[in-house]
Amino acid sequence: MHIYVTDHGDTLRKIADRYYCDLEALLSLNPHIPSTDLIIVADVQIQLPAPLLHVRKIHDDVVSRPPDSSGPPLDQWIPLTSIEQMAKTDYDVLIIGSGAGGGAALWRLCEQWGQNGKRIGMIEAGDLLLPTHAFHIPTFDEQRALEYVELVTDQVGERWPDFRSAKIVRGLGGRTLIWYGWSPRFDPSAFRTWPITYKDLAPYYLIAEKIMNVTTNYTKGSALQKILIERLLTGGFPEATDVPLSTDLEGTKYGQVHSNVYFSSIDFLAHALNIRKFDLSVNTRAVQILTEQGKAVGVKVMTSDKKTYTLSAKTIVVSASTWETPRLLLNSNIQGEAIGKYLVFHPVFEGNGTVDRDVFPEVFGVATVFVPGSAERNYQLQIFSDYWYDYKERPLLKKEPLEVHGYGVVEPRADNYVSLDPVQRDAYGVPNINVQFSYSDKDQALLRDMHASLSAFTSAAGLSLDSPLQLRQPGKDNHEAGTCRMGDNPATSVTNRYGQVHGIAGLYIADMSVLNLTSPSNPTLTAVALAIRTTDHIVEQMK
Repeated sequence: MHIYVTDHGDTLRKIADRYYCDLEALLSLNPHIPSTDLIIVADVQIQLPAPLLHVRKIHDDVVSRPPDSSGPPLDQWIPLTSIEQMAKTDYDVLIIGSGAGGGAALWRLCEQWGQNGKRIGMIEAGDLLLPTHAFHIPTFDEQRALEYVELVTDQVGERWPDFRSAKIVRGLGGRTLIWYGWSPRFDPSAFRTWPITYKDLAPYYLIAEKIMNVTTNYTKGSALQKILIERLLTGGFPEATDVPLSTDLEGTKYGQVHSNVYFSSIDFLAHALNIRKFDLSVNTRAVQILTEQGKAVGVKVMTSDKKTYTLSAKTIVVSASTWETPRLLLNSNIQGEAIGKYLVFHPVFEGNGTVDRDVFPEVFGVATVFVPGSAERNYQLQIFSDYWYDYKERPLLKKEPLEVHGYGVVEPRADNYVSLDPVQRDAYGVPNINVQFSYSDKDQALLRDMHASLSAFTSAAGLSLDSPLQLRQPGKDNHEAGTCRMGDNPATSVTNRYGQVHGIAGLYIADMSVLNLTSPSNPTLTAVALAIRTTDHIVEQMK
């Protein structure tokens, strides 16, 4: 028998979390404590069920309070919870997916709730992949990193003629492990057709930018950056400016380590883990949302060895991606006319060029320049150089290579959609999805305008293109969105303005699928800001 001596503020639920013991067994052993969430005064002896996963003894049978960082020995770089244990837990919030939206929701819940005893769980369909952003792995260069991530990437576009370059990264952290950190806000004019205003989202942009270390100082002092912007300012592009990047540029000093430069969802998990305990299971695929009388009550999941479990939760946050979230809702028979519809993305023109190295100072630097979208121009123009240094020696070239991109916005139309395949199913028995997409006449006009503007932009910057500008295949931009978009009308949207699925209490969406992609700005920052806003609403609703 083990005895635990309480500290002020302890509850039986907190003690069960701390020692990974069964809550019902703990309650039955201590009948003098009437409730699992009752705050217990200090120095009360609590009998603990045996065996315990980790204890630290004062005497033969009295267990001391472990430090906050204590826990069972780790078999990997983040604590995991068995799916069997999760199936025995009634979660207050269960998050499906660990990418940008899911990670943001997890962090915000932990930050808002602290040590209040509520149960938070997260499941990820993929396995552990990288413990940090790929840019931080010293044995990687860009190509090796992409090749490594390709091992767990589902090239879903191979089945979709209309979206041939689409893909899903199945692994903890998702595509945030290899994103390039571009984090501009949407222009206020982009919110004209949203159910919320720019003013509604602005406080959450600030929160997201702080936690993600968004800064425009990445290229500070770069001669290349300075001269390119000067050329553009005088060449007809007065809005040209520095790109906001999610990069921690603080130097390591005074014992504070700042070596994790590029932000990823792993950072969200780390921040959350250092606030409180949560349950995390990988290789766990959500196959069906369970509802009763118009309320979400749980999730049916399958493990990689095809065993089935049911997880119970009062609130479910789906962050599975623009492709997988509508697929999950449709497979769960969630009713909604707009589920899967209004697929949007950023069509991209791209080109490779060079600038004459002789006209620049010897200390050259790197460039990340962009002209943001606006009410008058629904596309974004970019110039950037290779900023993946690592251990490579950069040769001195007479012609320095640069890339140019133009990001536009397609018209949201119900005719562009994802749907369940009536015949084909995956290894988990879930129907595959099909994609229908085509450019509208309005889209074609935008593409023509963007191509002309990008050509002028390239010329104003002094770049010589190696070949004509090319239009990327849909999906290669990784910015697909809208298949579960938010709105006030259930006929044309899937969630309300807080991300709650119309007609289903306790079911929320916090990923790119909820986004109205009405801006050409890179969408990750906005997806994170929306996820934080949704999470704050959940916290308020559960008071």
